[in-house]
Amino acid sequence: MVNSLTHSNYKYADSLSRSPWRIFAVGIVAALTLVAILMVALMRAPVEEITTLMYWLSLSSLGSLAMGYVLYRSGLTRLPSLSLTLVLTYGWAAIVILVNVWIMSERMFFNDEHDLILSGVLLLFAAVIATTFGIFVAASVTDGLRQLARTAQQIAEGNLKARVSISGRDEVAMVGNTFNEMAAQLQQAAQQRDELEKLRKDLIAWTSHDLRTPLTSIRAMIEALHDGVVDDPETVMRYYRTIRSDIIALNDIIDDLFELAQLDAGGLSMEMAQHAVGDLVSDTMEMFQALAKDQGVTLEGAVPPNLGLVQMCAPKIGRVIANLVSNALRYTPAGGTVRVTAVRQANSVVVTVQDSGPGFAPDDLERVFEQFYRGEEARSRISGGGAGLGLAIARGIVTAHNGRIWAENAPEGGAIVGFSLPNEGR
Repeated sequence: MVNSLTHSNYKYADSLSRSPWRIFAVGIVAALTLVAILMVALMRAPVEEITTLMYWLSLSSLGSLAMGYVLYRSGLTRLPSLSLTLVLTYGWAAIVILVNVWIMSERMFFNDEHDLILSGVLLLFAAVIATTFGIFVAASVTDGLRQLARTAQQIAEGNLKARVSISGRDEVAMVGNTFNEMAAQLQQAAQQRDELEKLRKDLIAWTSHDLRTPLTSIRAMIEALHDGVVDDPETVMRYYRTIRSDIIALNDIIDDLFELAQLDAGGLSMEMAQHAVGDLVSDTMEMFQALAKDQGVTLEGAVPPNLGLVQMCAPKIGRVIANLVSNALRYTPAGGTVRVTAVRQANSVVVTVQDSGPGFAPDDLERVFEQFYRGEEARSRISGGGAGLGLAIARGIVTAHNGRIWAENAPEGGAIVGFSLPNEGR
């Protein structure tokens, strides 16, 4: 409602500013009409007298307005102060009133010099009062503009929290409100820029750490093998297994970075077909069962037999489920439980992964799907951290399926991360 009123006010103001002569014409016609009606209704003046009055008033009004417009266009628009412009405008209006009424009084109504002088004094008094009120209005208008100028200067100097305080519903107030909205957007953009800059620095630090750690381990073990420091067959095989595991970890990080770049560029290729979500859950459970056992974590799954088929890219959704389970295992201490469930709802199929770890910090819940975000300090202390890409990739894949993904803390403790896919299967 407020926006529609503001828009109509802008349209009205624009129409007036584009048609100054129309304003003059309407004003003159309205003034002459009002004078004629009052002359007939209050004074019962004859037609000849009204006609004469209309003639002289038309000449004087046209001349006064034309001269005032010429003065405005030639001088007032070049004044350094809007307040001075308005004051001079009110002064010119008062002079026009005095001159016109004096001429009309002298020519048509007053024969007595005393009455003529008295009317002139009264008109002068009214003109001074009107000009004083005009100065007051000009001061109130220009005060809002000065506030805008001061606030704009503060924002230019870097104070993006500066705001103007202008009340009312006129054009100056509308400009002030629009200015405040612009300042709020600038402040939000600056905050986002700062966050992106911090994220960029963190990205370099975290990626360097995640790549350097396995590379350092690989280099140390390869040098030990090359120098013959290790010659026991069992230790040699253990070194080879560790090297292989570190290389797989490096490959996973690089694959994650590449896939995330594809998601950001919108170039991720997905072949959609009807698939069973239950099969993907079963495959993921089998994939992580050995790892869960090694960590002392119980991995459970619950999928109803009538879950049906869903239109999706099975490898990508399998990647999502695997990322969620891997993330849950990373944050679940020994003796804990990770439970994977899938249910069919009215318009979607919902998959959730719940762990018995420390859960998310309240401030982190809205940011857990951001790239490289590691805000969950309690969870990171337990897990030792990670590349911070799994949930970001999961969100990108689910969004590409027109689905929804979320994270929350379970009432009984632990974290729940789930996603839903549109129920287009049968």
